[in-house]
Amino acid sequence: MSETLSAGSVATRNHVWRAVLATSIGNALEWFDLVIYGFFAVLIAKLFFPAGNETVSLLLTLGTFGVSFFMRPLGAIVIGAYADRAGRKAALTLSILLMMIGTAIIAVLPTYERIGVAAPLILVAARLVQGFSAGGEFGSATAFLAEHVPHRRGFFASWQVASQGLTTVLAAVFGAVLNGALTHEQLASWGWRVPFVFGLMLGPIAYYIRSNVDETPEFLAAQTTRTPLADTFATHKTRLAIAIGIVVLGTVATYLVLFMPTYGIKQLNLSPSIAFSAILLTGAIQMIGSPFVGHLSDRHGRTRIMLISAVLMLVLIYPAFAWLVARPTTAVLMTVLIGFGVLMTGYFAALPGLLSEIFPVATRTTGMSLAYNIAVTLFGGFGPFIIAWLIRATGEKVAPSFYLMFAAAVSIAALVGARRVLGSK
Repeated sequence: MSETLSAGSVATRNHVWRAVLATSIGNALEWFDLVIYGFFAVLIAKLFFPAGNETVSLLLTLGTFGVSFFMRPLGAIVIGAYADRAGRKAALTLSILLMMIGTAIIAVLPTYERIGVAAPLILVAARLVQGFSAGGEFGSATAFLAEHVPHRRGFFASWQVASQGLTTVLAAVFGAVLNGALTHEQLASWGWRVPFVFGLMLGPIAYYIRSNVDETPEFLAAQTTRTPLADTFATHKTRLAIAIGIVVLGTVATYLVLFMPTYGIKQLNLSPSIAFSAILLTGAIQMIGSPFVGHLSDRHGRTRIMLISAVLMLVLIYPAFAWLVARPTTAVLMTVLIGFGVLMTGYFAALPGLLSEIFPVATRTTGMSLAYNIAVTLFGGFGPFIIAWLIRATGEKVAPSFYLMFAAAVSIAALVGARRVLGSK
């Protein structure tokens, strides 16, 4: 009898870790295809938006980065509701298939020089497909991870954030290697396409893995609803509003990191390889640290850990940027991003577990997808554009810190609301 129980326990553990692997690999590739666009924003600006003014060209590129986020709430509604009706597995395979289509278009798309205005128009269309796909990814992946071992939601849901850290590492490696190994002409001619081709080649592998995992036990045992979207707005409006506020700091912090290579190159006059190497450190911290934060959130409470990280970011981000602007050296950039990576991980890694507890199983993916993507669309997708605009409008190189301080204040208020109104721990 004990041998049977032991064998069943091993099988359960294997099943859970297969689910983690399937979700994390696919999730990393999903976000990689999005992040790499931001990392090569300066070059893409020249190839697809050759405006007379270099700053205007960059703003157009960052605006296109943000345009895809208009599709994310729609993706959240369609794919999120699909996940609550048909299952998490079905939604995950659909989202990665759509991301592969968008990435394939970008990988082979001729530049403005070759096909004129059609180039930026097709680029925008591809970004919209990617945005729709990403809209359903976070909620589906988080629910899939959180529902396998309910008493350890924080730990398993944190692999969602760890896989995004892997994304940052992969993107930063490509950015550093390509900028260091290729001439500017080679990079502009074909080098920038390499990471998109990489993502496209690994996409079928991730699709296969996701197609061959089992559905979550919690979803199979739950009573489903045919109207998850209507139910969310009818009975969970307060939960949705609080969840949106909680996500604000996580998404602004994430896209501030995404903007840092552009910031280091344009504002601090650092070499691209140095800027990308610094980001690699941040991604490594997020990748390695997230499961530890998730484990601590299971033991000590999610809102407590997130509040500590949010308050520290609110207090320390302006002095950090002021120091970086005063001394724009490699050592200072590395130090600032290491510190920021620790605080960002402390906040973001506990977030998926908290969101999964805010909504019930029947509307969990819809609720999380809406909350996450509304916040990302309003505050994260246009984050790089807003930051670039703030720097230009104020003339202050520390302007990125203003936006993060605003985000921290919003999320601190939402976390307090989660504790008092929802009783979250």
